[in-house]
Formats: sequence, structure tokens, C-alpha cells
Amino acid sequence: MIGVAVLGSGAIAADHVAALARVGGVEVTHVVGTDLARARRIAALTPGCRAGTDLGDALADPAVTGVIVCGRTGDHPARTLAAIAAGKHVVIEKPPARRLADFDDVVAAARTAGVRVMVGQTTRFQPAVRTLAAAAAAGEVGTPRLLHLAWYVGHVWPGGWNSWQLDPAASGGHLVHNGMHPLDLAIALLGDRPERVFTRGWCTHAPGMPTPDSFHVTVRFAGGAVALAELSYGLRRPGDMLRRMTLAGETGTLAHHTAADATLGGTPVTVPPASIADALYHQAVHTADVFAGRAVPLITLEQSRAALATALAAQRSLEAGAPMEVTLDA
Repeated sequence: MIGVAVLGSGAIAADHVAALARVGGVEVTHVVGTDLARARRIAALTPGCRAGTDLGDALADPAVTGVIVCGRTGDHPARTLAAIAAGKHVVIEKPPARRLADFDDVVAAARTAGVRVMVGQTTRFQPAVRTLAAAAAAGEVGTPRLLHLAWYVGHVWPGGWNSWQLDPAASGGHLVHNGMHPLDLAIALLGDRPERVFTRGWCTHAPGMPTPDSFHVTVRFAGGAVALAELSYGLRRPGDMLRRMTLAGETGTLAHHTAADATLGGTPVTVPPASIADALYHQAVHTADVFAGRAVPLITLEQSRAALATALAAQRSLEAGAPMEVTLDA
């Protein structure tokens, strides 16, 4: 049995517990959060799970094989380092840190301790993305040269447009907290080193918003490939998602649009589109395999470092109104 402790007592922690509870051979042993009442409600999602506020208790439990680090971004590095020091494998919710140097400390500690660490990226486990990535890896486009992502979702933060997830001081900024998903995908599909990024943002809900809700992000890669991402969190109905992906290479093109999903139509969407459904469950299955030593992490630390560096540069570009170099050198 693979014992897993979930650190955090918010909505994403609850989602992780629910997904892990569906994976055979996995037992969620602990939910650790700063709010004991919320931690108890989440722990109640699966039999035998204990709720608490003391991270040390969970990390001292020999039944715990691995840890899922959720909660506020600023807490991720310290929680991850504590788990590594206790000899636990770790999956960290993105973004793994607000500063590249803090993530470098995590990577160095993991390598010294010999434990497996992965940054969670549920996008990689979405059915359409997995199919497209497999086709690209099989050579169906040749060398990838252009990725175009159009990504429109409904607002999802419980605190509205003043949520900590969108506050640069708390999360690194909108493009760090949310932009890591498409930027990680671009790095994985194009298979190259990001060098330069330019970002523009718009407030479509209302003028004077604390952060833009929509962005254009252009990333140039070392080998000349380009990623173009249209990112909008401006859809009015929470949970809605419209996405278009086009990957063009020297010998072919692959594309997907959520409009092709059978679950989309003229009535409100009450379940996730087929192309994104059950991504967190698929990530949980992979997490169990990584914690058990049956698989190496699909998302490498090098890819996560590049995605974080690109997201930080994208946020700087947004604030400065100018292109920014992606700083990858330590």
C-alpha cells in the first residue's frame, strides 16, 4: 500500500484526495492544513484518513511514502524541503515556488536525498494532450516549429479577482500561477529551451480590475520555434472551457478543438469536456507509480524549471510592457 499525505486544506487539496482515493493500492493517510475544520472535511472524503495541523506528525509516519504539496505558493518550498528531509517522495502543485532560486534549492535537495519530486501539471494528463503528444513523439509532424494555444476558461477562484492566486506578492502573479500550465505544455511539445517572452494583458470583465483576465504570450525558443498562447480567464460561467491546440512541424500538423468534444453543445456544460476529463485522476495514477518506483516522473524537473523561469519572465514582461529574456542560467 502506498501511503500519501496531502498538505493543504483548500479546494485543490480536496480534489487531490478525491482523485487519489480512486487509485488502487493508494491510501491517503493524512490531510495537513492550517484550518483544522477544513482539513477534517477533506479527510472525511476517504476512509481512515487523519486530519491535523502538524506537518511533522505526517512526515514522521513510516506509512507515508509520498506527499502532495498544496496550499499557497510561498509555502511550497519549505513544505517540500521538509518532506524531502523526511525521505518522502513529493508532487508539488504548480507553481513550485515564487523564485527560481527557491525551486533550485528543492531540486538540489531531492537529488542529494535520492527522492523523486515532480511538479503537478494536470494539463499533461488530459486525454487530448496525451494523444497529441504521443502523435508528435511518433514523428507525425517531424521537428515541431510552431505551437498555437487558444485557452479560454471560466473564473475558478473562490476569492474572486482579488484572490491570492492572482496577487504577485502571494503567487508570483497571474501568469506564474496559471501560465505555468500552457508554458509547460509548450516546452514539452516543442522540446526546446525558451529564450525570450513577450506578454500583453487585457481586462475584459471591467476596467480597473486588479489584474488582467486575458493575455497574449509569445515565446521564442533557442532553435527558432515559437509558441503563441492566447490565455483568457474571462468566460462568465465558472468551469467552462474552450481550447484550441495546433502543433505544426516540418512535415505535418496536429490540431484539436474542444468543439469536437461530444459533451459540448448549446446547453450548459455540466461535465468536463471529453478532451480534459479525469486529468487529475490520471495524474494521481502516475503519482502512485512514481512514488512506488514503477515510473519516472512524466514532468521532469528541468521542464518545470524552464516553465517557472518562462512564467516569471512573462509576468515581468506584462509589468514592463516589453519583451524579456528567460533566465535559465543559475
